Amino acid sequence: MTNKYAGLRGLLKNDAPAGRRCAERLLKMRASLQDLRARKSDDTLMLATWNIRDFDSNKFGYGYRLPETFYYLAEIISCFDLVALQEVNRDLSGLETLMRILGREWDYIATDTTEGPGGNGERMAFVFNTEKVWFRKIAGEVVLPEGQLIVTQKKKKASKADAPALEPGAVAAAKVKEQYEEVKQQFARSPFLVAFQSGWFRFSLCTVHIYYGEDRGAKLQQRIDEIDRLVSFFKKRQDSQSSAERDRSGAVENYLLLGDFNVVSPEHETMKALKRHGFLVPEQIDGDKVRKDGQHYYDQIAARVKDKRFKVIDGGMVDMYADVFRDEDLPIYQALMPAVDPEKSARARATTPEKLFNKWRTWQMSDHHPLWIQIKTDFADTYLSDLLTPPQP
Repeated sequence: MTNKYAGLRGLLKNDAPAGRRCAERLLKMRASLQDLRARKSDDTLMLATWNIRDFDSNKFGYGYRLPETFYYLAEIISCFDLVALQEVNRDLSGLETLMRILGREWDYIATDTTEGPGGNGERMAFVFNTEKVWFRKIAGEVVLPEGQLIVTQKKKKASKADAPALEPGAVAAAKVKEQYEEVKQQFARSPFLVAFQSGWFRFSLCTVHIYYGEDRGAKLQQRIDEIDRLVSFFKKRQDSQSSAERDRSGAVENYLLLGDFNVVSPEHETMKALKRHGFLVPEQIDGDKVRKDGQHYYDQIAARVKDKRFKVIDGGMVDMYADVFRDEDLPIYQALMPAVDPEKSARARATTPEKLFNKWRTWQMSDHHPLWIQIKTDFADTYLSDLLTPPQP
């Protein structure tokens, strides 16, 4: 079933131009997404990850999402069975609006916000169709044990002892050289692990928003270490002989990681870290296979699955600007945009209406495109065949 467009008639009544535009754009989206939506079937799982930028706080000053935008987001999400969302903010009203549009067969599970500057006040969430996916009653945030903590560099607070000796009459506020100390810590944003099942396929799904920091030096190394510690954590857990990691048939738990890994490129150390401990990125979405020129590699899906029946059938990335907030739509939305770019950095500030529109629309839809894979979930033939196979002596 697709979404029921709850409240769209009210939007048309309260703002006729926006309501008509929304209905017209939804018709175009439905046509564009028809092949993707047709992939949904009883014997596969359509799994996606989407970092929906700053959903939905307006803390950067670009304005809240327009009422019509929630319908566009829901139209894309409804093409899937289970979607991991990143950058969901403390105020859940935006997510609740999205869920009302999706319809009563949809539900979600969300984390609390991660405190501290690295956490950025964000939540992570899984949105899923309850007619296709069920929650196995296990959920939690990943906490690293003492021996696996992430080593980072933290700026030390300057003390009087650090200050250089001053000659009489020197300026009292002499600059003190910055000093750093090594600290061990958890993830900047706690990864979120939830156990699900779809069809015959049982799995634990972990969504992440890995620390970004900078593109070089100690902060880049922190990003790489977060990815490495995460996959190492699940490798050790899956390879454990503990009976707690096996189901009644003796099968080991399957792990899928997805989200915003802030991977730089397929050859970069960030990707090498993701693949270092037996996690594989499905070939259908690996590297440049689903990305256009200029699209980043931040978002990834990786699997470490022991079930030999596991099979990825297909995968791809959604072009979310094919039918909405197009380049030629600037005149429609210009009055709804900020008059000037609220960007704090002068270097990154948009200087033309066209550049500002290209930035502003990322706070309507996102600056990340949804990434997805289709997984086979019907193992009935294998199960029945195994029942007919005589046991080995």
